[in-house]
Amino acid sequence: MTPGQGGGNHRVLVAGAGPVGSIAALALARRGIPVTVFEAEPELRQDPRAATTHPATLEMLDEIGLAGKVEEQGLVAVEFHFRDRPTGELIAVFDHTLLADDTRFPYVVQCEQYKTAALALEALEALPEGEVRFSHRLTGIRQTGDEVVVTLETPGGEERLSGSYLIGADGGRSTVRKELAIPFEGFTYPERFLVLTTPFDFAAQRGYVFRTYFADPDEWCNLFKVSADGPPGLWRAVFPTDPEDTDEEVLADERVQARLQKFFPKGDDYDVIHRNLYNIHQRVAARYRQGRVFLAGDAAHVNNPIGGLGMNCGIHDAINLAEKLSRVWFGEAEDGELDRYEVQRRTTAIDYLQAQTIRNKKRLEEKDPEIRRRNLEELRETAADPERARQFLLTTSMIASVRRAATLG
Repeated sequence: MTPGQGGGNHRVLVAGAGPVGSIAALALARRGIPVTVFEAEPELRQDPRAATTHPATLEMLDEIGLAGKVEEQGLVAVEFHFRDRPTGELIAVFDHTLLADDTRFPYVVQCEQYKTAALALEALEALPEGEVRFSHRLTGIRQTGDEVVVTLETPGGEERLSGSYLIGADGGRSTVRKELAIPFEGFTYPERFLVLTTPFDFAAQRGYVFRTYFADPDEWCNLFKVSADGPPGLWRAVFPTDPEDTDEEVLADERVQARLQKFFPKGDDYDVIHRNLYNIHQRVAARYRQGRVFLAGDAAHVNNPIGGLGMNCGIHDAINLAEKLSRVWFGEAEDGELDRYEVQRRTTAIDYLQAQTIRNKKRLEEKDPEIRRRNLEELRETAADPERARQFLLTTSMIASVRRAATLG
């Protein structure tokens, strides 16, 4: 294929300006491929969602000039801990420096996803190949053998835009996926997850590191820190909720304070900056490619946030797809190269992302006393053995999943 072959505007269209869409677009534009990103919202939403950026992802961000900037706007977390909430015992300490021979980034960076997206969009708009349009909502898709035409609802009225390819990175409720009638296979948990954000300094006051997981058969918790507009930054606590409770009951001040005090008692009320309640799904799209249209990120897969894997897996989608599209665009590979994207990334979503996040949740919430004891003992023994700990970290850091994906297809 010759550069830009495909009719219409010789460019790649990207639906969604979040971290996945913006990074896919930047990776393409840096290779000299014209890109137009369109986003339904009038601006990036600064909602407190994903923040953890794993070593394997930092490697990829470094290739497109973003790793250093993400680190500047985030917090470096070298360790993460597992604790047993009923006893208060520190069960396991995992230190990323064990990966010093495996990665240039033997640590995690806690940087909110909207910051990562903003950095990518800023770099994209500085390139002649990059274009970003906010308040452009996708309402329709038509594709032929040569091009994709999207219909957009814009402030100036309906508009049609054509390109050689379309990347759907427009989130879990993806219009692109729905327009293509691609099934979103999986399940939804009956309980929702509650995220509470507070400036209370759990490091100074309790000695907790920036990523701590609390196992509890009654009510587990994830506690982690983000930089926010700091220093000093903010802490987020993630809890499961009772499916029978209404949103109003879960979010009520009295219930929020009681939940925090149960886990982390202190003399007075917590200052709660944000409170968010989410439905949690484990789903994977039946296809990642349909003709000239591709799915990436939450449009292709959603999962529970324990372990901080979802956004990272989406960024891996973006980089993987950009590499393959570039090779085809410039005639370095045949169209079949693009089928490898689905093989590699969908397989990873099923075998790694879904399996690992489901396992992470079960580990924290396990109620059977004997299974729970064995789980905690396994974590304790793994952390105490440097080689077992390294293998564990290769999985949690997503290095192992990237290595395996490269062998597929």
